[in-house]
Amino acid sequence: MAELTEGIEASWGSEEHARRAMLHAGVDPGEVPGLAGFIARMNRASCGPATARAFYQALTACDVRAALPAIRVPTLLIDRESFDDRERAEAEAEDVQARIPGARLVRLPPGPKTTLADPRPVLDAVRSFLGVTPAPAATDTVLATLLFTDIVDSTRLQAEFGDQRWKALAEQHHAAIWAILGANGGVEQDTAGDGFYARFSGPARAIRTAVEAAASVRQLGIQIRAGVHAGECEIVDGKCSGLSVSIGARVMSHAGPSEVLVSQTVKDLVAGSGLSFEDAGEHELKGVPDRWRLHRVVEPH
Repeated sequence: MAELTEGIEASWGSEEHARRAMLHAGVDPGEVPGLAGFIARMNRASCGPATARAFYQALTACDVRAALPAIRVPTLLIDRESFDDRERAEAEAEDVQARIPGARLVRLPPGPKTTLADPRPVLDAVRSFLGVTPAPAATDTVLATLLFTDIVDSTRLQAEFGDQRWKALAEQHHAAIWAILGANGGVEQDTAGDGFYARFSGPARAIRTAVEAAASVRQLGIQIRAGVHAGECEIVDGKCSGLSVSIGARVMSHAGPSEVLVSQTVKDLVAGSGLSFEDAGEHELKGVPDRWRLHRVVEPH
């Protein structure tokens, strides 16, 4: 506190002072972008430099230990374990606990001393103290169109070309797919080796992206297969997951070189879009119940 008070009149309201205060509280300013600027603006709006100095001096002179025994309500003390001088920190926390009748002490693992960085450990301790069971997290679901692509015979090609040439070719393939996804509003969900998995808001756009991607990579001397399915997905860490994802991957696995297969659901959704299809028959999709009718996209001539 003495370090923070020293020169406070000259630095009050600056981001430099805010960063020093964050470090004093055990928070790395780089881990919480924008927080130092917010604290600096809050400080400037709260009072002037002289008042701030007087406030900090009052904080260092304040001692409430004599009043603690007067607390007669259930009390939770939350302390954060310290990396440095652990014995002293534990002794201080236990001293405060001993002064408040019946107080419960919860010691959190070492980390930031402010809840601004991560409020969850503090909230969990409070819920436990109050006997509140946290509500299950709401499942975020969306209706999305999923596109899967994969390079045909990638293992054979890698052995034939060698590691260096294959690496350069894979980089060209990735660049081509990324460019087409970006131009058509696709959101990449994952890149697994030589395959892509992307999400679209509409099925027609996903199909046209797949057709365009197949044509583009043929110029590199390789071919891809693609599959498109639409359905309800759970959003986990910003990515689609669930049965619809598995179905989309299985649809792609039945496609041949430069072929785009879609599920019946997708075909029904794009009626009137001008896209043409051929019946590709019914198939069992590994790990997915029932048999699924698939359709082959017919490229316009």
